Amino acid sequence: MARRAVVGVDLGGSVVAAGLVTDDGEVLAQSQEPTRKRGPGTAVRTLLDVIERAYHGARALGVTVEGIGIGVPGTVDAERGVIGQDIHYVPELAGAPLAATVTGQLSLPVYVDNDVNVLALGEWTFGAGQGARSLVLLAIGTGVGGGIVQEGRLLRGQGGFGGELGHVPINFDGRACICGGQGCLKTYVSGTDIALMGTERLKRDVSAADVFRMAGEGDPTCQELVGETCRALGAGLAVIVNGLNPERLIVTGGVAESLKPLEHRIRAQLERYAFGRALASTRIEIVPQSKRSTVRGGAALVHYEMRRRAGAP
Repeated sequence: MARRAVVGVDLGGSVVAAGLVTDDGEVLAQSQEPTRKRGPGTAVRTLLDVIERAYHGARALGVTVEGIGIGVPGTVDAERGVIGQDIHYVPELAGAPLAATVTGQLSLPVYVDNDVNVLALGEWTFGAGQGARSLVLLAIGTGVGGGIVQEGRLLRGQGGFGGELGHVPINFDGRACICGGQGCLKTYVSGTDIALMGTERLKRDVSAADVFRMAGEGDPTCQELVGETCRALGAGLAVIVNGLNPERLIVTGGVAESLKPLEHRIRAQLERYAFGRALASTRIEIVPQSKRSTVRGGAALVHYEMRRRAGAP
């Protein structure tokens, strides 16, 4: 009997990654390409190339591909697989009928959703949230997004904005945000904004990783900035704990590796704002992200949508 697998894809602003993933979450093969390898506006072409490579690799391994799941950094009409207009990091995809485009190329079922929704499904299906009745995932990287699973259902919201937890305002007089709002959680904890604040205060170009490293080395400006980040993240997590009280709360993304050593400081700030009993019933974990986890998320999306559309509980 032929082995079965699905192709999970993470389409980001910098890289498109695809993996061939079995039903139990094993990644049999994985590859990636720069999103705009062929120049501006070529993200879809790169996506199709990476998916085709995974598909043909599966055939060479004697593996049957049953579907394709794609995560993208923006809102998505998941029923139709159409990208919304607010896709800041890959703007050429705005309005694109991505599921139909990929299905037309390979004649396979294709499902598309917001990349953090996809990550949440991946952790719930294969990772740190496996077996939980409710899970919230907060992904902190270039931006900040959230995914919510409640009683086996992914909460997408009426217009696809469910889980946009990076845009919860935590300071009414705070920094302007890319979404048009002000004082959003993202503007204090995302890698992009930490780097921007560090550059402003140090008067030289630095990355978020530089800020965390220099804080650890004793630089007072960076220490102050990291302290602000921990406080803001504590407040943002308290919104989740108080408002949703999930069984599991997972913090991941490109910045998570720098946040992991600060877990006790973040927890101390969280305790200032969260209800004690709600916090005691929520298990919180910081999980550094890898491309393996993102492609497993795409695979989890395929399994979730196949069950949902078949009417399975």
